[in-house]
Amino acid sequence: MKKVFFRFYEELNDFLPSERQKVQFSYEYILDTSVKDCIESLGVPHSEIDLILVNGQPVDFNYLMHEGDTVSVYPEFESFDITADTKVRDSSLREPKFVVDIQLGKLAKYLRMFGFDTLYNNRLTNYDIIKLSLEQKRAILTKSINLLKRKEIVRGYWLRSYYPQEQISEVLKRFDLKNKIKEFTRCIICNSELHLIEKSEIIDTLPLKVIEQQNIFLFCPDCKKAYWKGTHYNKMSFLINTILSKI
Repeated sequence: MKKVFFRFYEELNDFLPSERQKVQFSYEYILDTSVKDCIESLGVPHSEIDLILVNGQPVDFNYLMHEGDTVSVYPEFESFDITADTKVRDSSLREPKFVVDIQLGKLAKYLRMFGFDTLYNNRLTNYDIIKLSLEQKRAILTKSINLLKRKEIVRGYWLRSYYPQEQISEVLKRFDLKNKIKEFTRCIICNSELHLIEKSEIIDTLPLKVIEQQNIFLFCPDCKKAYWKGTHYNKMSFLINTILSKI
């Protein structure tokens, strides 16, 4: 039996039992194994990790453990850069794009409301989600820890909260998105970018009261939905300001 020592930092502790949180603890294994396998056997998905130090030196996921190794594991550094030769992945999420699992439909609408490119469909399988993530370089947002342990996944985040307003706050803080918000620039229904449209082009589809009171309209070219600054806009603006005030 071989023994090594682990310490996990920041939100990675959410995956650990209380006695292993924010402290160094020992881990025993028999066969030669990689640091990635050790980490995931402890319950922490590799997709939430950005830096691993073994005895003070950076290693990748394939590093084979040795008796007495001391391992420090850090989450993704989205709010500042660390050098490319130390990280376990190629690059940080500089152009935030997401794909969310079937449990997070309300979160998808919130992210679109804040202006972030977010794919969601309640018919997406885990295979579909992983495929979209890899092909389009999207971070996976999920309530499934097991999904994030799939070896194909490069980047993902496990939502701690079950409440959509808390979830959007989590994502904004986790990926350092507060300064990248472009609210009301995406369709909350289909995710397409909105563009300005003349009232005359859509007047036949508008309620009389809206025609009389509104002159500025945004339009989704895919689902053909029009948006204007009515009651819903005021409610969403209030929600956005409430969420941002807590970050």
